[in-house]
Amino acid sequence: MAERNTRLQRKDVSLSNKMIISISGTPGAGKSTIAKMIAEELRLKRYYMGGIIRKMAQEKGMTLDEFYGQDENVDKEIDDYLVQLGKEEDNFIVEGRTAFHFIPHSIKLYLDVNLKEGANRIFEEMKQENRRNERKYHDADEALEVINKRLAKEAEQYGKLYNLDVHDKNHYDFVLNTTVLTVNEVKEKLLNFIRQYNE
Repeated sequence: MAERNTRLQRKDVSLSNKMIISISGTPGAGKSTIAKMIAEELRLKRYYMGGIIRKMAQEKGMTLDEFYGQDENVDKEIDDYLVQLGKEEDNFIVEGRTAFHFIPHSIKLYLDVNLKEGANRIFEEMKQENRRNERKYHDADEALEVINKRLAKEAEQYGKLYNLDVHDKNHYDFVLNTTVLTVNEVKEKLLNFIRQYNE
């Protein structure tokens, strides 16, 4: 099944209403690309937690994996930031693994993808430019191996910190598998859901 909507009974709502949208999902599912498009479409401010962490790593001259290995408190700092963000601001979209949990009044979106396809996307992106501040992979298989290790580490870390599985799709209002969809198809499906979402 390509998508799952857990709020089918909600009525149409004007996009002029205040809203917070959180996006989580599988690596390579297209979260950042789609968040940028939705932020522009709905004129929302965009927060990218991964970008904040990557900037911190860059400032120390490290790759993302090296940075995580050095400082296990990074996620806790980001999570505290999310809590404050949800309390103090409105009308924004935020990308982050735990954003749905720490901003519970957000519209919670999850983008899924076949892990092999996700690895292919990440590998192709890195061949063009290392914008993700991660080490270059020799091939998509190596990217897939790193993704699997990262998912296992996340499961252990978030389970230990919060007894939370961020990839449990029951946490989200709308789940969409992007494996065989174009970027525009993903954007339209998400916008259609947001339009139907009632606060």
